[in-house]
Amino acid sequence: MNPNFTREQALSLLKKYNKESFHILHALTVEAVMRWYAEQLGYAQEADFWGLCGLLHDVDFEQFPQQHCKKASELLAEINAEPEFVHAVCCHGYGLVTDIKPEHEMEKILFAADELTGLIGAAARMRPSKSVSDMEVSSLKKKFKDKKFAAGCSRDVISQGAEMLGWPLETLFEKTIAAMRFSEESVRKEAESLG
Repeated sequence: MNPNFTREQALSLLKKYNKESFHILHALTVEAVMRWYAEQLGYAQEADFWGLCGLLHDVDFEQFPQQHCKKASELLAEINAEPEFVHAVCCHGYGLVTDIKPEHEMEKILFAADELTGLIGAAARMRPSKSVSDMEVSSLKKKFKDKKFAAGCSRDVISQGAEMLGWPLETLFEKTIAAMRFSEESVRKEAESLG
């Protein structure tokens, strides 16, 4: 399935409602991670759809935090996003801000990877390299267990996401680190050019 709008339109919508460089970087990171997962899991023909869901998953978060995953459908209507796209974006807040449940494998990955990319990003910034390029699963596990570290990244959501996918937590960690490692440089460059 391909979205009925372009990446340029999606990026323009993202920038219209998101001014913080942190939020832009997060959106680009999740987009790249979702594209990587699509390629790896046999959904290459849907990589644009997966990626754009990642890019726009928090479109409403910066300006409408109290209506997160509720205001999104209204904003996504500006680019005529199809119902499947709106569902995928809105269900990543399942159990926290919405009762729309992730059904498709892609939605479950978005649900799990959203929080996890935040945790991995925070852990990477603490490393001497400031990068995921040399991050090991074992060091991420330590950060995951330390509830004070990156406290805003919900361990429950990450664990629930792995469970939804039927994956051990370690598999989710390993794959998401690999996805971020693969795209880290291009994401950083694009974030700088947009910021």
